[in-house]
Amino acid sequence: MPTPTPIKGRGATSHLAGRFETRIAEAVDDGWSADESEEFAAPRLRTDVRPEIARSIISRNNSPDVGFSQSVNPYRGCEHGCSYCFARPSHAYLNLSPGLDFETKLFAKTNAAEVLRRELAKPGYVPQPIALGINTDAYQPIERKLGITRQLIEVLAETRHPFSLITKNALVERDIDLLAPLAAQQLVSVHFSVTSLDPHLSARLEPRASAPHARLRAMRRLSEAGIPVGVMVAPVIPWINDAELEAVLEAARGAGAGSAGYVLLRLPYEVAPLFRDWLQAHYPQRAEHVMSTINQLRGGKDYDSRFGTRMRGQGAYAELLANRFKLASKRLGFNASRQQWPALDCGKFTAPLPPTKPSPQGELF
Repeated sequence: MPTPTPIKGRGATSHLAGRFETRIAEAVDDGWSADESEEFAAPRLRTDVRPEIARSIISRNNSPDVGFSQSVNPYRGCEHGCSYCFARPSHAYLNLSPGLDFETKLFAKTNAAEVLRRELAKPGYVPQPIALGINTDAYQPIERKLGITRQLIEVLAETRHPFSLITKNALVERDIDLLAPLAAQQLVSVHFSVTSLDPHLSARLEPRASAPHARLRAMRRLSEAGIPVGVMVAPVIPWINDAELEAVLEAARGAGAGSAGYVLLRLPYEVAPLFRDWLQAHYPQRAEHVMSTINQLRGGKDYDSRFGTRMRGQGAYAELLANRFKLASKRLGFNASRQQWPALDCGKFTAPLPPTKPSPQGELF
């Protein structure tokens, strides 16, 4: 097999076929690849954004591993291009590649705010904190132009519905004007995913996410505005960024973070071969050692999806990582319990008025 080649600005190295495909195309070198002329150059991978009309917007889960039961995702796919993203397999349901398609063929739920308002207006709705942008980042680059996440926040602000955000994009600073008043009412908290403080490593892992220093700057500005902020060291990758755990926590604490957590690398379905290719493209000498450690953490497999172990792993390395996190959090004064992150107030929720249907009499004229 040829060695995977990094693609500038992209995390995946191929259009890996999804697990539901019945036909698979395979690239073959016909001898012309050595010609570097413009005529034979590979086409540039541009980002294609397609509108999607959502029928529902609130997703629910009963996982004991996460601190929320409801989430809203304004986008499918993510231009950040994180090589390790656990959401990549979702593109297989669309007959698209979890590889390069996931980060270049995106879907924007253009009616998300309208659908959210409709679902919050249902008579039987019981408010529980909503996690905004969990499967894919709600502040990925296309949000700057489309503003769907801001529209959702405006609906949540209008109804005083509690919610939390997790992002790796400094674009969240744009919405401080909405978030600060909500924070004063205990209606919002914001968490930043910081994988590394090394901009070179970050650019390889998360090619279109904000640089580490920009995330810390955004964290500081939100904290200064009175918005509760936290840090997630996610994912922790053995022999790639694991040595930075304490440094990331210390930098986040200095930027105003009050809570902290971490997640071990997860490699479900197509993510495993995509991440193996990423290792071969960027760290070929470490690839075997990295995957060997991951297998030890996952009971001899690339991934173990069981509740209780999927976020932390098992074995000596997992215990060492947990102890390092615990000691660092205690030293820095972090509130490191996921269940004790800033409590959000569900008692202020005011349901929006249900949408009114136009009178059929209007059709007579």
